Amino acid sequence: MRDASANANAKRAAGEAAAELVKDGMVVGLGTGSTVAWTIRRLGERIQEEGLQLLGVPTSYQAENLAIDSGIRLTTLNQNPVLDLAIDGADQVDEDLMVIKGGGAAHTREKVVACSARRFVIVADEGKYVKRLNHAVPVEVLPFAVRLVEQRLMDMGGAPLLRLGKMKDGPVITDNGNFLIDVDFEEIADPRGLAARISSIPGVVEHGIFDNLDELYLARAAGVEIIKKRG
Repeated sequence: MRDASANANAKRAAGEAAAELVKDGMVVGLGTGSTVAWTIRRLGERIQEEGLQLLGVPTSYQAENLAIDSGIRLTTLNQNPVLDLAIDGADQVDEDLMVIKGGGAAHTREKVVACSARRFVIVADEGKYVKRLNHAVPVEVLPFAVRLVEQRLMDMGGAPLLRLGKMKDGPVITDNGNFLIDVDFEEIADPRGLAARISSIPGVVEHGIFDNLDELYLARAAGVEIIKKRG
């Protein structure tokens, strides 16, 4: 079993390697999570060391605060609807580069940013890389529709669980003011098909299955492996 320090060093290496993809003048989507946090910090260092010029579009309040602390100038999708690059983390990635995100409750904004980018890159440690997805799928849902959505998800064979706050009573509230349901489908044989079925449920705002990943920067013990989409 890998020790915590080795895993942390690998995540830092992957996050910082992805930061080198950013070129002067780019508009970049800034994702959420512990690995991509290293990307944001490294971009801040490059601004100081190289005079790198970029604009960032954060996917969450967490990413926004870290970007500000790192000295990154921010913009919005309204001002820059097409991004040069989006860099984000993941909960799980399979061999076909299908992704599950949403552990940080930010997957709706993350998906909007990822789909606005010409190039979408994930940084993750090797423990999140699997042959077939089996992580619970986060589903953001309108509070008004939560019972309907739960029933439809159960009809699909899922086991839905409303995500509760750790330091508050009641459910987690997303940055968009909605609830989150984590749905265990066990091993997912057809992620795209499942994604389409979840999207069809009235009251679903967005789910955490992503199918538009271009490259994975994977943190391994021996170094950073870059895995690109086939074809």
